[in-house]
Amino acid sequence: MSSSAIHGVLARYEDPASLIHAAEKVRDAGYKNFDCHSPFPIHGMDDAMGLKRSPMGWIVGAMAITGGTIGLALQWWTSTIDYPIIISGKPHFSFQAYIFVTFALAVLFSAIGASIGMLMVNRLPRLHHPVFYSDSFKKASDDGFFISVLSDDPKFDKAETGNFLRSIGGNDIEVLEG
Repeated sequence: MSSSAIHGVLARYEDPASLIHAAEKVRDAGYKNFDCHSPFPIHGMDDAMGLKRSPMGWIVGAMAITGGTIGLALQWWTSTIDYPIIISGKPHFSFQAYIFVTFALAVLFSAIGASIGMLMVNRLPRLHHPVFYSDSFKKASDDGFFISVLSDDPKFDKAETGNFLRSIGGNDIEVLEG
């Protein structure tokens, strides 16, 4: 008989309100590596789980500034230093004409930064997660509300974590093995 590794504990909750209250209790109990699963976004779940703000705003903003700076610098270099042409008495650096390309490159770099940043922040692509071992987790995309506490949490204990999730209203407590 082969022994299978324990990946965590999964508990089902009846509705979004009970899931939020359970997430607050799990956070207050000191668990750090847990996740909440629902078929739709639930307002206030980030606060209930104790999550920090996403760094995506900073990533996208930095990429926009980088793209705009590159666009403006490229246009300045080509029209002022590399190939200066005086047309109708206009100055070499007529920034009003450069706004469109500068804006376009800022948007392009922002989109690329958002795409790559989202993959990095969410640690994607992840082809398999321990909760996929559960048969009851199939309801998470339809009408199921779940909390999973993974085994690499410092406070994780198979029996104690399962009993704790049951005490805060969890149903169908399941140990994730695989």
